[in-house]
Amino acid sequence: MQVTMTFRHMEQSDALKAYAEEKLERVTKYIDSPISVQVYFSVEKKIRHIVEIVINSKGISTKASESTNDMYAAIDAVIDKIERQLVRYKEKIKAHKPNGDEHGRQLSKKIFQAESIEASSEPVIIKTTSEVAKPMSVEEAVMQMDLLHKDFIVFIDADSNEINVLYRRKDGNFGLIEPQRA
Repeated sequence: MQVTMTFRHMEQSDALKAYAEEKLERVTKYIDSPISVQVYFSVEKKIRHIVEIVINSKGISTKASESTNDMYAAIDAVIDKIERQLVRYKEKIKAHKPNGDEHGRQLSKKIFQAESIEASSEPVIIKTTSEVAKPMSVEEAVMQMDLLHKDFIVFIDADSNEINVLYRRKDGNFGLIEPQRA
């Protein structure tokens, strides 16, 4: 976890830094590494203590701010807010996962070794994995791709019952490959 702390209108405090880092450990169980965290401490009118936290991780970006008359209380409140946001996000993702009792198709994925310039032999299989293509909508497939941080996903379209491939394009949009019957 990479933490950057900024102090505005106040002196830097090692005790505040240590306290904030200790509290940030609570939220690491909800998000995958690498994690980038920016913490902003500021004081307005000598009585209003504001803490703002921005967390960026694979596919997740969250921000929260809290102000109280005590900096430590503001840290606790903003960490609670961030934790609630991340729990809500994880529950939403979990709710969109298809149930294990739905029938899927078994798929096999093979990775071939790239040909060298001199070799003209057959490609060599380096790795083979098996996965189950589960029925889901295109929207669920997009959510699964974001959750699993994949560049493509093979799934069964819940409407047509056909195997489809959803992939992430270089421009950030998504492409969908649907089979056509002759």
